[in-house]
Amino acid sequence: MRLEHGAPGAQILAFGGYQPSNVVTNEDLAKTVDTSDEWIRSRVGIASRRIAGPEETLADMAVAAGGKALASSGLSPADIDLVIVATCTPESPIPNVSATVAHRLGISAPGAYDVNAACAGFCYGLASASDAVRAGSARHVLVIGAEKLSSWLDWTDRSTCIIFADGAGAAVVGPVTEPGQQPGIGPVVWGSAGDMADKICIPDRNSHIFQAGQAVFRWATTALHPVARAACERAGVAPQDLDVFVPHQANLRIVESIARRLGVSNARVADDIIEAGNTSSASIPLALSRMIERNEVSSGEYALLLGFGAGMSYAAQVITVP
Repeated sequence: MRLEHGAPGAQILAFGGYQPSNVVTNEDLAKTVDTSDEWIRSRVGIASRRIAGPEETLADMAVAAGGKALASSGLSPADIDLVIVATCTPESPIPNVSATVAHRLGISAPGAYDVNAACAGFCYGLASASDAVRAGSARHVLVIGAEKLSSWLDWTDRSTCIIFADGAGAAVVGPVTEPGQQPGIGPVVWGSAGDMADKICIPDRNSHIFQAGQAVFRWATTALHPVARAACERAGVAPQDLDVFVPHQANLRIVESIARRLGVSNARVADDIIEAGNTSSASIPLALSRMIERNEVSSGEYALLLGFGAGMSYAAQVITVP
């Protein structure tokens, strides 16, 4: 028996993001539920969010983000041999979103599978893509985080409808190719707290998203900064040497608390939640792609990614910005 020989390391070649055109402000929500702009901003830090139209599907958004990442990478669809879509909001359990997205992007016969680690999904997909490239199972991988959370919301429940939103973000992963080149995707640190799985859930197929906000807040602000620190240690990058910190955009207070406890004093901290809301598995690649578009980050900088959410699944890794 022979084994494939993979690459010494993997790197991200490009990012891409997509948001629906429909902007829903806090004032818009205040017309239908008992809330206000001040109440929402003070508790979760959101000013507006994007909501997909009834005819805009999860696959539509994934294709848009994946297409941007692919175009930015300089690769052709023929170069991609694995597609991973991270999502927890598919229209139906089968078929998987990834095979449909690959076909629509003109990627012929790739490996294709979906990952459901909720808001940690993109980091799980990125780790899987890196492992596949290093093991030789794939050479170029398209990883997409995409969510249409609006389809699973009770729009009269102010504890959830003010938070969640729609969108997609993507990255193209490939091998390091230069002699002596350092890997661009560091080791993943991941895990879960299944004893708290009921704190964020959709109880059954006829239900909407439920979230025990206070319990999630306490868990996120106490349990996750050691995970982020461990990812830095495994990558050999000190928190104070990070250039960028991109945690899942769950809640601005959570983002700020983790950044403070981690001690990323010199890093730019993503705050995409202010204008994008919580887009679950899409939030990290979407936030980073928007920072790249606005020239807020530079190629070669170190960025720490930290995903966490329902499950309670979490994952973190240090990457080099493409």
